[in-house]
Amino acid sequence: MNTSEDSWKDSTPLETAADTAEDTAIDTPGDAALDSPEAAPVDVPVERTFAALPAARGQAFARSWWGQAWLKALEDTALDGQQLKLGRRHARAGAVGAVSVRPGRITAVVQDRDHTRYRSDVLLQQLGAADWDRFLDLVADQAGHIAALLDRDMPPILVEDAAAAGIELLPGIGDLESECSCEAWDHCAHSAALCYQLARLLDQDPFVLLLLRGLGERELLDELQARSASRGESPAGEARPDENAAGQPAAGVPADEAYAARDILPPLPAPPPLVETPGEAPVLGGGTPPAPGVDVAALEFLIGDAAARAQRLLADALSTWHPDDPPPPALTASQDAVRLAAAAPGAAISERLAAGSGRDARGLALAVRAWELGGTAGLAVLEEDWTPEPTALARATDRLAAAWEDGEARPRLRATRNRWTVVGGHAQLRYGRDGRWWPYREEHGQWAPAGPPSDDPASALAALSAEG
Repeated sequence: MNTSEDSWKDSTPLETAADTAEDTAIDTPGDAALDSPEAAPVDVPVERTFAALPAARGQAFARSWWGQAWLKALEDTALDGQQLKLGRRHARAGAVGAVSVRPGRITAVVQDRDHTRYRSDVLLQQLGAADWDRFLDLVADQAGHIAALLDRDMPPILVEDAAAAGIELLPGIGDLESECSCEAWDHCAHSAALCYQLARLLDQDPFVLLLLRGLGERELLDELQARSASRGESPAGEARPDENAAGQPAAGVPADEAYAARDILPPLPAPPPLVETPGEAPVLGGGTPPAPGVDVAALEFLIGDAAARAQRLLADALSTWHPDDPPPPALTASQDAVRLAAAAPGAAISERLAAGSGRDARGLALAVRAWELGGTAGLAVLEEDWTPEPTALARATDRLAAAWEDGEARPRLRATRNRWTVVGGHAQLRYGRDGRWWPYREEHGQWAPAGPPSDDPASALAALSAEG
């Protein structure tokens, strides 16, 4: 096989001006499910997914010599020139969806003129272990080969050296096999469109071809790293895209690749049904004495609480507003103790919750009242003593001054940090970090939450006075 760059340039043109003039508008595939019931393979060692490319009207599909070689293999293999011509028109019009590339196979959803979507696959035989071993040794022995690959280039000399070692990197006649849900036995317009689109990807990154042959970029470069290290060299340059700043593998999948795979991956399972009521907690007595230190009543209470929380979380996840609501922050152990105590678990368990959270019985009762009035924000107002920033303090002072209209009796207030206490009375306003006013009343020598918060300090104080 002649792999010199000039030989590819001298070959028969891959597309003509007439082909370009035949561009026909075709809608880009959307998020609809595949027409074929066949699901994409799940257990694959390496896979890359590329988002659908925009329309390429009037442009060549392949500018690199290896991309042109890929298309020559397609055009030499396909038996129906009309299907190739239609495939080019599909690819030009942007009818090829996201392209999944994995060892031995590429997959995409291609939309036909009548808006029907077909899953199309193109298969290429993988290299064997012995072939890869020879290829990696060949590349590791030549620093120029390594540098070219890192620069997203595939010099002809690399392919020629590989061919001399009995390794065919580029496909030849008959090497590209097709599978399509349109059930064509030869390359159809859909598989042809996929091949033309892949040529554009090959132009950008020759590692796509190497992945098709069976080895992903990371695995290949790691192998080269190991072999070069044994030769006293290193192919490492800049950190690869799938590495973090420390040179370690980055966790997860890039978001754009995950989103691009939406048309290729099988559909998500249906959400679970809504659970109307949480399950009953089991009775743990059973006549067997518990292990030392195990409080059976407390354990039963925690099991029931876990079931109730699971039911609420599921109901929230199935709600229409769930995608727009950020997840609530996790509770601290002290906050969670108050939440549990708010369920009235009984004196014995409440006593354990108070001791475990560093409160006495009275302190836990006040915390439960604050929790019931405002959750974590109400609890923070009860337990935090803070000084607002000057701008927030000025804004709070202005709101207090404007809260009582002319002629109304305005109470005398003494300010201490975020708390304004009525002089000579038993009422207090607390300014929360959320900008709301929380009414408090003195009870048995302690300040206790006395009502829900309000944006208006006069209203909060008036409600407190009316209640009193």
